[in-house]
Amino acid sequence: MKLSITFLFRKKVPQFNSIEGLFGSIVPELAAVADTKSVELPFIGAMPKDIFLNLRYALKFRHSLVHITGHVNYVALVLGRKTVLTIHDVGSAFGKGMVRDLITRFFWFWLPALFVKKITVISEFSKKELIRLVPFSKDKITVIPNAVNDAFQYQPKVFDNQNPLILHLGTKNNKNLERTIEALKGVRCRLMVIGKLTPPQLDLLEEAEIDFSNKFDLAFSEILQAYRDCDMLSFASTYEGFGLPIIEAQAVGRPVLTSHIGAMQEVAGDSACLVDPFSVDSIRAGILKIINNQAYRDDLIAKGLENVGRFRAAYIAKQYLAVYRDLENG
Repeated sequence: MKLSITFLFRKKVPQFNSIEGLFGSIVPELAAVADTKSVELPFIGAMPKDIFLNLRYALKFRHSLVHITGHVNYVALVLGRKTVLTIHDVGSAFGKGMVRDLITRFFWFWLPALFVKKITVISEFSKKELIRLVPFSKDKITVIPNAVNDAFQYQPKVFDNQNPLILHLGTKNNKNLERTIEALKGVRCRLMVIGKLTPPQLDLLEEAEIDFSNKFDLAFSEILQAYRDCDMLSFASTYEGFGLPIIEAQAVGRPVLTSHIGAMQEVAGDSACLVDPFSVDSIRAGILKIINNQAYRDDLIAKGLENVGRFRAAYIAKQYLAVYRDLENG
């Protein structure tokens, strides 16, 4: 019998599209072997009224095999036992005050984990974090990495070692832009920052006399073009649940610098220049090594293209399909 799967998405807003992009490449692969339906919740936000209305809307799918694709974990409370929940990361949900963190832990993680039959996480790092937070969830968890969108294809580019364009994605604290700016002082380069800059970040860039450009709220096609235009990716984050930009840049054929900790090391392996994200000197040394050493760059590009094979949509879709079949037959 052919599987029937309902993918439940958060209400879409222009500035957040990572989950939609991820499953946008996986669902078409699954559609060849299953009946798939993608459903968007009607309301955004965490206000009680919005949550209640989303829960009421989700009730209509309680007798279906449902995959909650992320960031709306609470809808698991009204769905049936044939429910899969994807949790993209744990750490970023906390640090907003003791009371709010307790509420998040209970309603965002504990209760949903109790109600669903299967949980998927995107890295072994995230799995360990979730088990520490919700110990009873251990036997429900399957690690399935993020898939790189098939639009990210190899496009060779002559590296500009005289004035390279360095791409940096994200301006939140964990994206480590401030240390990256310090590391680039005196380095002849151009820096493209994707994400809205804060006044202090702008001041740092001006003080460092870095030739930079800034873009935000970009369409997918513009983000793809940013990868194609750059000479390398600098992604020395201090925390990631996965680190999708690593494999997106590698798929296009760009050398990648990233952190030697957590999920980033897990995703990159030996296919990226791994640095200490808490050390300006380490970030600087890594950037200079990529700029000045052509053989090293070529090696990173070759290893990166090979690494991407682990994250292609067709391969990741097969892993999700195994979870759905296990759930249907269980």
